[in-house]
Amino acid sequence: MDILKSDAECGESEIAKFYANKTILITGATGFMGKVLVEKLLRSCGDLNVIYLLIRTKKGVDPSVRKEQYFKCVIFSKLLEKNPEIVDKVRVVKGDLLEPDLGLSANDTNTLASNVEVVFHCAANVRFDQPLRPMVMMNVVGTLKVLRLAEKMRHLQALVHVSTSYCQCNESVLEERAYPAPQNPYSIIEMVETMDDAALAEITPKLLNGLPNTYAYSKALSEDLICRYNNKLPIIITRPSIVTAAIHEPLPGWIEGVNGPTGLMIGAARGVIRSMHCNPDYASTVIPVDKAINGMILCGYQRGKVSQEKGDKQSGVEFCNLCISSKALMSWGDSIETGRRFFYETPLSFALWYPGGSIKKNYYHHMFCVIFFHYLPAYFIDFWLLIFGQKPFLLNVQRKVSMGLKLLQYYTTKDWEFRNERFQEMSSQLNRIDQDLFDTSVGQVNWETYISNYIVGMRTYILGESEATLPHARKVLRRLYILDWVSKVLFWTLSFWFLWTHLDGFVERGDAFIRTSLSNIYHDRNSTLLA
Repeated sequence: MDILKSDAECGESEIAKFYANKTILITGATGFMGKVLVEKLLRSCGDLNVIYLLIRTKKGVDPSVRKEQYFKCVIFSKLLEKNPEIVDKVRVVKGDLLEPDLGLSANDTNTLASNVEVVFHCAANVRFDQPLRPMVMMNVVGTLKVLRLAEKMRHLQALVHVSTSYCQCNESVLEERAYPAPQNPYSIIEMVETMDDAALAEITPKLLNGLPNTYAYSKALSEDLICRYNNKLPIIITRPSIVTAAIHEPLPGWIEGVNGPTGLMIGAARGVIRSMHCNPDYASTVIPVDKAINGMILCGYQRGKVSQEKGDKQSGVEFCNLCISSKALMSWGDSIETGRRFFYETPLSFALWYPGGSIKKNYYHHMFCVIFFHYLPAYFIDFWLLIFGQKPFLLNVQRKVSMGLKLLQYYTTKDWEFRNERFQEMSSQLNRIDQDLFDTSVGQVNWETYISNYIVGMRTYILGESEATLPHARKVLRRLYILDWVSKVLFWTLSFWFLWTHLDGFVERGDAFIRTSLSNIYHDRNSTLLA
């Protein structure tokens, strides 16, 4: 089926009927998932009333101007070509999760409170290397502000909160249910608002209590906070796993940003990353962004139906893990090897060295390779750059790479089990039209085709390399291949020559060492007997 067909062309959609004439508020709409969500709602639920986007002023650019820039994104091109007036259904509300009362004017607050029926709360700080304060202020306090706004919404039918499957990393199995946070979220908010940076930094490791980073910790706090609104709002918490490039829509392979596997792929393709600590046998817990977004829309539909049927919005917090079953996923080892093969077919136009290396199951083996294949070459190249009067850069690049690998290896060296019975059940209850239109099935995914499209999408949408650059990129790859082999041959030749020319000296010194050691032993033994 053509993924750009409208509901009218495809028949009756129960989900599209639910969202028809609905007023929707979306936070985090300018992010990777937020853009796909807006595009999907406009394309597949075109009869909706209004989508309000909470957008802040950024780098002096007003939200109204940012809206114009927003719809210049390539994922909206076909939609706007087919129906340019659809953008009139999108309205920007100036706001910021870090400001008091979301930075909303009294008029905007009243408009949202009077009209919004469905909320998608996608906004979050998703970096893994942040200190505690910005994470709590954005992900916990920001969520609290959204909840307080939602309490004012007189017609609210569903609030879809986007969390993460890694919010409870200390659990061996993540079920679709509530988990208590390590601490009271209100106490942590008070702590963050009153303590200085040094004191927070000192106490952070104790607060995390085994969690890998402040992101996972803040999401655990946010979920606990939301559960305290159990009998106040119609909420469903969605927990996507690692969200990656689109498999089908809005464009196959479309990706934005370099977080997670995408940054790793770019580093490997440029020849910068040559070792990664990973268990190749564990499942790569990813989900294509379009599958995750369809799941979120489906969750809003299911949660809203419950509110409509019960006639109220006080029916508890629900949970849905937006994850693919381990049996349907490729392993990390297979994914990385498949990606490497496709990178040789569609290389980058610029690389520092021939893409190579491998994943290491043993941590110490990985660290040995990092020293010899990451840092030593970086020092060598930066040294020659200094000699020729150029600015050294590769050592800084490798430090950033090492930090990124350190953050990721926690997730690639553990075997995760995310239960997704509710996610599967909701999908199975849909009619045929909705199963096609809001597809969440993954049992028949051709992962090789997906990874191939992912790499092409990374070249095209992140690095700006069109298909026309491939002939040049392949020439660059061939040159790097030759250089790599020449370097290896030269290295081993010099090593052999050095050992050969110094072998006699090594043997003589070894013999002298052995004779001295034996003499000392003999002398010590005689001394002991005489004594």
